[in-house]
Amino acid sequence: MNLSIRQERAGDAAAIRALTLRAFEGHLYSEGDEADVIDGLRKDGDLLMSLVAVDGETIVGQATYSAARLSNNEKGWIVLGPVSVEPARQGDGIGRALLEAGEAEMRARGARGITVLGDPKVYSRFGFRQHTPMQLEGELGDYLQVKSFGAPVPAATINYAAAFG
Repeated sequence: MNLSIRQERAGDAAAIRALTLRAFEGHLYSEGDEADVIDGLRKDGDLLMSLVAVDGETIVGQATYSAARLSNNEKGWIVLGPVSVEPARQGDGIGRALLEAGEAEMRARGARGITVLGDPKVYSRFGFRQHTPMQLEGELGDYLQVKSFGAPVPAATINYAAAFG
């Protein structure tokens, strides 16, 4: 495996869309709109960063980063997701490589921390914690997880960019 992580480039969008559709196809927790979310973030100018994992010339993973919108207007909190890994390659460490590279870049940019809406069994392995002072209203609130880079987690409600619906 000759895996490298890099920022999304012009011309990657179609491959990212196809990968995302494959990665989320048939998952019970997916509404099938993850590729549309990424496209919408890109179109609206809300995509802070899109990292791809490339094996040779083939994109085998992707992680999306956008700004969290907090009710207290505190800046510097990031939303991770969607994250996609080629189904046949899941379990190969591609997701971990993407998350580690993304975290390093967000720390370098001065972010306060990263939030994710996902399976706690998966994301707790990367230092994300549930039931912090940051809250998400609605039925998915229990799946919100936060990883602070040392800043206190604010007691605030999180909202997402319009592309999330």
